[in-house]
Amino acid sequence: MPRLKPQPRGQPELNRPASSSFLFSLYGNDANSPRALKWAAKGTVPITLSPYNPFELGNALRFAEFLGVIRHGEAAMFWAQFESAVQAGRLLRPPCNLADVLDEATRLSGTHTLGGGHRGFDILHVAAALVLRGGPISHLRFRPEEAR
Repeated sequence: MPRLKPQPRGQPELNRPASSSFLFSLYGNDANSPRALKWAAKGTVPITLSPYNPFELGNALRFAEFLGVIRHGEAAMFWAQFESAVQAGRLLRPPCNLADVLDEATRLSGTHTLGGGHRGFDILHVAAALVLRGGPISHLRFRPEEAR
């Protein structure tokens, strides 16, 4: 299962952000797809998308089709499933001030990248989740380096 930090006691879980790799597993087709689908089948809270998730997922789907990792036409099919989940409310796309996200990402990078070696896009996702949530987060993710 994805590594999930528990929600603090007494604080209801309203939504949960996800890495784009988790979303690819959920709406694409990779080795982690069975685990992502099992998580989704539990009918848990909606996933909150960062402003970057749709771009990164769409690009990843098209790139996977280009590489032959998924079959011709599957990128469009998986994208339609993603869009359907947005329309159904399983994925939330709240408005987000990108200037605030960039300020938070700059702060996070200055504080954590030298000690942890984090990729810029991963930092942007975490910063967006922090700005959207207004506090601590627990990300849905599969890649261990996303937990640092």
